[in-house]
Amino acid sequence: MAKVATRVAYGDALKELMVENKNVVVLDADLAGSTKSGEAKKVDPARHFDMGIAEGNMMSVAAGLAASGKIAYASTFAMFATGRGFEQIRNSIGYPQLNVKICASHAGISVGEDGASHQCIEDVSLMRGIPGMKVIVPCDYNEAKQACKAVAEIDGPCYVRLGRSGVESVNGDDYKFELGKGVVLQKGEKVALVATGLMVQEALEAAKKMETAPTVVNIHTIKPIDKELIVELAKTHDKIVTCEEHSIIGGLGSAVAEVLAEAGTACKLVRVGVQDVFGESGKPAQLFAKYKIDADAIVEACTK
Repeated sequence: MAKVATRVAYGDALKELMVENKNVVVLDADLAGSTKSGEAKKVDPARHFDMGIAEGNMMSVAAGLAASGKIAYASTFAMFATGRGFEQIRNSIGYPQLNVKICASHAGISVGEDGASHQCIEDVSLMRGIPGMKVIVPCDYNEAKQACKAVAEIDGPCYVRLGRSGVESVNGDDYKFELGKGVVLQKGEKVALVATGLMVQEALEAAKKMETAPTVVNIHTIKPIDKELIVELAKTHDKIVTCEEHSIIGGLGSAVAEVLAEAGTACKLVRVGVQDVFGESGKPAQLFAKYKIDADAIVEACTK
């Protein structure tokens, strides 16, 4: 099966959005080829703006366009979008609840050889903390394309996390993206693997290696998270294992822990993710193994 990066789905979604919705405008910080936002320029160059390497300014301009009635898509690498642009996202986009859709690519350690300076493992945490911000982490091409189109219809700011590496398809042609609703991909017992982004594929691979088949769930929306599904999993399983290509602090694991704590469940929780350290340069598969977020690490977390 061919592997396709979720950032490619973003470019394809933009091509359709530019035709379907004349209010859509697209901004990029000199990375239109890498983020695939350049696909929008091919459709209508007048509605695509290259803001140069000035991410904070790009977010402010996106806010201004949204305040003028446009639906502004702002794109760059996750590290630069949420790192360099955080203050503008918080104060100029989040505070007035403007219609800016931040679609950030090259997230997580799967950026690989680019190293720690580009491997953003804090972005979900940063965006979750902004009041009213929706946070979406699609797992494959189909889900990413639908999510990138769906946020145009969602009022207020949204953050969509996209990847550099190609990933296998998980969702079929009949898949329908629904904000805030988790997807049960496989029903099992005892252990529930709750994964997001490209870790969904790792969780499915891990499930094949386990003696007792686990439940596998795709949580594509970190905020608002599907609280009802998480609580139900806690009632019907002995252990929940969260799987994310992000720091275990502030991401999916934290979001699930908050739900379980508030619900007062007795279910055990294990968080598979980057353990409060920076990444380093290397091939994605090697990094996943070293930082213990690959399928084997998930199996180990389930059986330890």
